[in-house]
Amino acid sequence: MFMVLLVLDNPDHLEAVLRAWDQAGIRGATIIESTGIHRRLKRLIPMRYLFQAQGSEEEGHLTLLAIVENQAQVEACLHATESVTGDLDGPNTGVFAAWPLTTVKGLPPQEG
Repeated sequence: MFMVLLVLDNPDHLEAVLRAWDQAGIRGATIIESTGIHRRLKRLIPMRYLFQAQGSEEEGHLTLLAIVENQAQVEACLHATESVTGDLDGPNTGVFAAWPLTTVKGLPPQEG
């Protein structure tokens, strides 16, 4: 089994990515609101008399985690993701990573 992690740069792509993952056979995913250190450090410092400076709201990402059965599903998940986001090597798309798991417990039985 493998853990798949996707940091999705554009939250507007979430529903399309989830549909693409479902069509690729990914059974489930955990979605976490997240932000990166670069965006956190470049936040505007509030001025003393400004109530709400334009652009001071922090932009976030969504991080998706999924456990998949094998390397073929990892590749299917990557392909499904890039069908929505475009090439992840491009700017402002996201980050995809996968790694093998040594222990997994608590997953429902696989259907079919």
